[in-house]
Amino acid sequence: MTSVIVDKPSLLRSRIGGFPRAFWVLFGGTFINRLGTMVEPFIGIYLTQSRGLSLAAAGMVLAVFGIGSLMSQLVAGWLADHVGRRATLTGGMVATAFTMIALGYSTSLPAIIAAMAVLGVVVDAYRPASQALIADLIPAHDRPRAFGLIFWAINLGFAVAMVAGGMLVRSGFVWLFWIDAITSLIFGVLVWRAVPETRPRRTREGGGFGDVLKDRLMVTYVALTLLYTFVYLQAYTTLPLAVTASGLPASAYGFAMAVNGLLIVVVQPLVGHWLAKRDVSGTLALGMAVCALGFALTAFVSTPAGYAVTVAIWTLGEVITAGMAGTVVAMLAPPHLRGRYSGLAGFAWSAGGLLAPLIGTRLLTIGQAALWITVGALGLLAAIGQLAIGPAIRRRAAVAAVADVAAARPAGT
Repeated sequence: MTSVIVDKPSLLRSRIGGFPRAFWVLFGGTFINRLGTMVEPFIGIYLTQSRGLSLAAAGMVLAVFGIGSLMSQLVAGWLADHVGRRATLTGGMVATAFTMIALGYSTSLPAIIAAMAVLGVVVDAYRPASQALIADLIPAHDRPRAFGLIFWAINLGFAVAMVAGGMLVRSGFVWLFWIDAITSLIFGVLVWRAVPETRPRRTREGGGFGDVLKDRLMVTYVALTLLYTFVYLQAYTTLPLAVTASGLPASAYGFAMAVNGLLIVVVQPLVGHWLAKRDVSGTLALGMAVCALGFALTAFVSTPAGYAVTVAIWTLGEVITAGMAGTVVAMLAPPHLRGRYSGLAGFAWSAGGLLAPLIGTRLLTIGQAALWITVGALGLLAAIGQLAIGPAIRRRAAVAAVADVAAARPAGT
């Protein structure tokens, strides 16, 4: 009889080992930042209850925020390539901190609109810079694992923030603004002090967003990302409306979404290492298809348990896609354009955030079946499209790998 000895340190290293110190600073800063993300989830309640805005006025303020967020990804992507990853990330976080405080003490509608417009531009400006930093710091074969860990940090921090924010809001909204500001500032300072600038030196290649838009493969990928984002963000826009329209209390939606957070925190660390070894594009397509299935099945449920099951299904799809989207962008982007490529991918997410409630609510007025079957079909279409461009992505990655090897060889060999 033989026994199998599991080397736990080796197992742990295979999950989280092998990354440079700068990555872990980025990981820790991201987690801290998300721990303080308390304003955005409660901003609608703050505007209507604390500042006494009408629903129409609150909607206008949120629309201004959405437009700012839409443009921020492109601006931040350009800055990440032109000024630097570290400066863009730090600047965005410091600007977010001061804007949070300004918004928390704004009382007039013009002041609130101005603060929300600025917040929309700066609050997510760190994303393209962070994506480019990871692509610069981590070798291609390890990027799915690295992006997956960042995804896990984001979701773990946000899960804690939702609970803490719900408790703190009883003591006054001003606490939420201060905590959000302080954690943003900590993230910015950590990056500035402990993360080196990784932006490649400027060469004659130049490049701008025009070059990104000429990349047909990237544009196709961004279009598929927009389609998938529209599907995924129904979870935060029309799903709560659908739950209450079924005659259930809002707590039923909270219960279902708790399943989402729990599965991500528990399952993703267990499967992330294994998924990182799979083909990136194929894995992303599989995740999109599972998400599509989960949302489509929502048309056939009407109980808290039923909604929880469908949430569990599309959450598994979300876990499968974790780390893959950023890896695809890193595969497609030339090093000197990684910020812009990441910014364009982020633009797709922001655009999906605007379209999801606009189109989703209109579909919901037709009926639950119309909404969820349409959403499921669009998600499946995104998965098929992702599968179709998989060979082209693999060819692009292979060419980039050969170029990296050639660049690493000593001169004259």
